[in-house]
Amino acid sequence: MDFSLDLPTGPLAEAVLSTARSSETPSVANHSVRSFLFAELVAAHEGCLEDAAYDRDLLFAATVLHDLGVGEQAPGAARFEVEGADLAADLLRRHDVPKADVDRVWEAIALHTSPGIAERRGRLCYLTREGVGSDFGRNAEVVSPWEKRIHAAHPRLSMVRSLVDAIVERAARSDAASPRYSLGGELLRERRADGVTELERAAASCPWGE
Repeated sequence: MDFSLDLPTGPLAEAVLSTARSSETPSVANHSVRSFLFAELVAAHEGCLEDAAYDRDLLFAATVLHDLGVGEQAPGAARFEVEGADLAADLLRRHDVPKADVDRVWEAIALHTSPGIAERRGRLCYLTREGVGSDFGRNAEVVSPWEKRIHAAHPRLSMVRSLVDAIVERAARSDAASPRYSLGGELLRERRADGVTELERAAASCPWGE
């Protein structure tokens, strides 16, 4: 299978990438771009690139913006997934993206840490979650032939620790940002209790490293 590391172009794609890179740490922004490339590999592997439900520009928006809730624009007044989804929706509306598509991207971002739910909410939600998960080692058999090229273009830069730090910092800002059993809430509690989270421990077994 041929695979290109080229990213979508045009005003919306440029705004999406610029927003992620200007508001997130370099390691989180690189993770977001890798999530898109991994999601595309999963889509190609599953033969859905030509499906009517597949939209490359929306997938780029959902994956690259999925962690806006841990960036500089997020106040930490709600779960990071929800704040990120709200920020992404605002950007898409400013670029005249149709409401139905804005809603699809919002849902994909808001549910990307919700296993068992995102996978049942349509192609965009599913691929967004799979792309993000692939950067933590999921779908290794699918993405491994291209993994070195992707990481060379968008290095990890201690992504797991950087991302967990950002999630925990936002979660600590308010009770609403760290509800029980949310990812942010659980990472905050684990960090306070043990100084390290299960996600960070699991990173040791990720085939791509920390």
